[in-house]
Amino acid sequence: MIKRVISFMVLLGFAFIFGKMLINWLPMSELNGVARAYVEREPQELGAVNVVTAIVVTYRGLDTLGEVSVLFLAATGVALLLRRRKNSTQNKENKRPASEFLKTGSSLLMPFIVMFGVYIFINGHLSPGGGFQGGAVIASAMLLMLLTFPDYRLNHTVLGWVESASGVSYVLVGVLGLLLAGGFLDNRILPLGTYGAILSAGAIPLIYVFIGLKVGAELAGVLENLKQEQ
Repeated sequence: MIKRVISFMVLLGFAFIFGKMLINWLPMSELNGVARAYVEREPQELGAVNVVTAIVVTYRGLDTLGEVSVLFLAATGVALLLRRRKNSTQNKENKRPASEFLKTGSSLLMPFIVMFGVYIFINGHLSPGGGFQGGAVIASAMLLMLLTFPDYRLNHTVLGWVESASGVSYVLVGVLGLLLAGGFLDNRILPLGTYGAILSAGAIPLIYVFIGLKVGAELAGVLENLKQEQ
């Protein structure tokens, strides 16, 4: 009874707080000063059609580097924890094979999913998308294969090399921005090109390629570790 009363009081408190926020909320009729500056200056300074991409990759590039580092630490932590558990317990249970229909469908879909992921991060400076989203889509293709084929294994050595090379290349592009342009991850180390073209926005497409490969390799590695744990 006491738990129910406490739960009811907590819900009532949340209802009061968020209800008051909703009642007093007014939609913004115009951009604030910072947002307006980004929108007005970005096409001339960075040349990306997708303004969000320009902000994430360049104006707040250090923050994006931090996010990539957090993902790397999380993937490393999962690998260490699962490896410790794997050494203590081994599960030799026979897994039920997938149907022929599922195997055929997965084999046909897998390359198209990877291609779509690559499209998302290569085209991220022109349309919604980017390295994190594209990398996650590529990892989902690996997940499909791991779920369909019980004996399917990803090469940890290859994943490690892809992740390491992409991460180092990403940081090197940032350092080149300090040396050749206006700051860390400044995309103007390469020509901005024609606004709206696939080869435009300077180094932003290159940065997203590195981020996409790094994220895809890290998430695929996590999935492989989880598969081995089963």
